[in-house]
Amino acid sequence: MPTVQSLKKKLKGIRTTQKVTKAMKTAATVKYSRISAVYEGYAAYENECMNLYKRYSGDFNNLFAPKDENAPKCYVILSSNKGMCGSFNSDLLAFGEEIVNSAKKPVVFLCGKQAEIWFNEKSLHFDKSFNIGDVPDFESAMSLFAAIYTELKEGKISSVEIIYPEYKNMINQIPVCRELFIFEQREEEYNTPIFVPDKESVIANISKKIITSIIYKKLLETALGAQAATLMTMRSAYDTATEYCNEIEGDINRKRQSQVTADVIETSSEHADDRKE
Repeated sequence: MPTVQSLKKKLKGIRTTQKVTKAMKTAATVKYSRISAVYEGYAAYENECMNLYKRYSGDFNNLFAPKDENAPKCYVILSSNKGMCGSFNSDLLAFGEEIVNSAKKPVVFLCGKQAEIWFNEKSLHFDKSFNIGDVPDFESAMSLFAAIYTELKEGKISSVEIIYPEYKNMINQIPVCRELFIFEQREEEYNTPIFVPDKESVIANISKKIITSIIYKKLLETALGAQAATLMTMRSAYDTATEYCNEIEGDINRKRQSQVTADVIETSSEHADDRKE
């Protein structure tokens, strides 16, 4: 049976864990709120970019059509930089690994340190890795798009698919694989606006910004999901540590009470024996 002293020692260690997880939960909450604000503010803009792209996909196809349709596919895998977010990265990267392994000589781009660690540990092939901050900036999306565009124009890839965690809510982030470019002709469903100086010039001028915006939103979605998963993990760890502290404190109090009761009984017995004598 554990003694009061051993329980106190264990309680001290758990309280240290409790303090650490509380601090990490607070930090994750701040980061989640920060990324959430950026994500919500950017989502509407990205949605309009996607609508514009879909509406004029035929014009965009002329700019992004692959030179070699038989070239390999390019897979871009987005992950977080840090662990401690439950099964967020493992589920995502296992999903990505399965897709990449089923492809024929794919070109693989990795974003996020956890993706690079996963591929290195498993000795899996990847072509490039990109350093993305915990709160992604637009420049990171521009760098990623520039690399994709170069591969496309040089005929090294035929299409691009992005593997990332689609954000549903704080609890659910579902790994998905989405095409970046729309290579099918769509009929225009809206009245054609007036383009100045002309439609081709306007599409050419905004095309890269639109694709970069689509990429950037996925980077934000990944970061948001990672922080949500971290927050939920740290919250669970803190709650568990708190519950364990309460249990041990209860055990200590019960042992102390038992000791006090035993001392009282022993003292009473001694007094009773003295009276008999």
